[in-house]
Amino acid sequence: MTEHFQPRAEIVHGEDGRRVASADIKVAEEAARASLSVEAGHVPAGTREHLVDAVLDSPEVNSSRQIEVAIPIGDADMLHRIRERCDTTETRAAGASCLINAEAPTTPNQDRDA
Repeated sequence: MTEHFQPRAEIVHGEDGRRVASADIKVAEEAARASLSVEAGHVPAGTREHLVDAVLDSPEVNSSRQIEVAIPIGDADMLHRIRERCDTTETRAAGASCLINAEAPTTPNQDRDA
């Protein structure tokens, strides 16, 4: 299986320039794979949802039919946002991660917070 490594998606917190969330995105055949993480400690409200949106709206995911996402187990905000945006086909625990297999969204995010 050939994998193409893509740049990271990052969210940087305002004035101090501290990275608070990031995602690694890889494309393998017809599936995109993303591993999402959020830094420990306090992060601004909406950071987790914003990271999910950035990943799902990325060109790598938009060009794929399936997406495989790894998020920290117990991160309800990320899981909820993925379920809002995708047709989730399978969710399972694997160690300290929650693995999600879903169909990639067909349209970009259009202000789903409203």
